[in-house]
Amino acid sequence: MRKVGAAFITIFFFITFQGCYSFKGEGAQPAHLKTIALPIFDDRSGAGIAQFRVELTQGLIDRMESQSSLRFTPSIGRADALLEGAIISFSDVPDQLSSKTERAITNRITVVVQATMEDRVKKTVLFTQSFVGFADYPVGNYAAQQEAIRFALVQVVDGIFDRVVSGW
Repeated sequence: MRKVGAAFITIFFFITFQGCYSFKGEGAQPAHLKTIALPIFDDRSGAGIAQFRVELTQGLIDRMESQSSLRFTPSIGRADALLEGAIISFSDVPDQLSSKTERAITNRITVVVQATMEDRVKKTVLFTQSFVGFADYPVGNYAAQQEAIRFALVQVVDGIFDRVVSGW
């Protein structure tokens, strides 16, 4: 009988409070921001990973378009908001050592991206922040290294996107 009562209370709770949480209250995007421009991020890391800056930028554009009310515009002059950024650091260093040979068996990719978002309507900077992504891969595996870089970039995209949509 206790299980039935607990189940009833749980169901009642979910039905009663369904829809109480939304992104429209505290932390909601200002109503005057409808469009956003995202120029291709720079590569200031000096690590020769410039090819990934387009992936980073496109990942952000795709995420904004599919999961926020902001719409991408290629025209900075017509955008309500501007999101600019740069890859400022990239490292690929040994992470896990073999207990037998004391040589690295995995490396860690770490990518640091600095992003700045500006409200072009009110002419204010909404945030300037660094975002970090990392992933490990087996030493000597080029394909795994490239995948680790992409995974680290996805973490950065997630962080920037979360800051854009919830940082108001």
